[in-house]
Amino acid sequence: MLLLRDSSKLLTLYKSLARSIPESLKVYGSVYHINHGNPFNLEALVDSWPEYRTVIVRPQKQEMIDDNDLYINRYSIFSKEPQKLQEVLKNCGVINWKQMFQIEGCQESLGEGIRTAAFSKSAKVEYLNLILYVTEDIMKLNATNESKPGSWREADHPDDAPNSEDLNWRFSRLNVSHSGLVNDFWELGKNERSLRYIQRCLQTLPAYCTLGPEGTPITWSAMDATSEIVMGYTLERYRNKGIMRRMMVHYVTYLRQENIPFYLSVRAENEQSHRVVKRSGFSMASCAWHQWTCYPQK
Repeated sequence: MLLLRDSSKLLTLYKSLARSIPESLKVYGSVYHINHGNPFNLEALVDSWPEYRTVIVRPQKQEMIDDNDLYINRYSIFSKEPQKLQEVLKNCGVINWKQMFQIEGCQESLGEGIRTAAFSKSAKVEYLNLILYVTEDIMKLNATNESKPGSWREADHPDDAPNSEDLNWRFSRLNVSHSGLVNDFWELGKNERSLRYIQRCLQTLPAYCTLGPEGTPITWSAMDATSEIVMGYTLERYRNKGIMRRMMVHYVTYLRQENIPFYLSVRAENEQSHRVVKRSGFSMASCAWHQWTCYPQK
């Protein structure tokens, strides 16, 4: 696999991946952040250049120091020839099979190659799939490198504006001081590794919330290193009031203004979340969100 270091090649890759949305979304969103300050120290590898069949985005080696950290040890994959993926994963030294890690993508066809490679490395695989949601304008984003690292912090946000229906609610940016609150309510959180990961997301990527009467967040969403909107939550006593939907409209408006790609995923059984994201302007994608968690067998 070839490591792409040159900014012009990374921009070319980003534009090329746009033609394969939604299947390429995980990699597309990751390459966006590589091109804009690379806050999570990711790297993009291709099997050949300029024509490629497979793209893998992974953290740089110095990031993957904890063999059990599934928040950091994550690979995003897009392949035009998924039937050949197993050879890439088994033989190219791209994957550290001695660690626990996750592979994410929006192609179910990646699964056979991942499972075959994992079997050859004596690794156990757990599989999860979610419903993928996108907006119709995801492919209209401008593929440029014009945004500066961290520029979202200084940009003109549609925040701190009172809700027209209740002056006690205010839209605001979610910041690192809220990390503990987000960690306490995130279904994948509630531990020290997740807290560090949340702090990093809130320090480096745009996140939004609605502040309640006491000036603390009552509903929120953040973004991860693949440009997925994640960690969405509303405190129970504020549910069924349309607060999350209105906050999401503000959040998405800002992301569009800054040409930041975004999408989200929802568990099939979570009917309330499906209603909220649909009312926020999202539609179900033609493919799903897939994750393979691999565990080395000791």
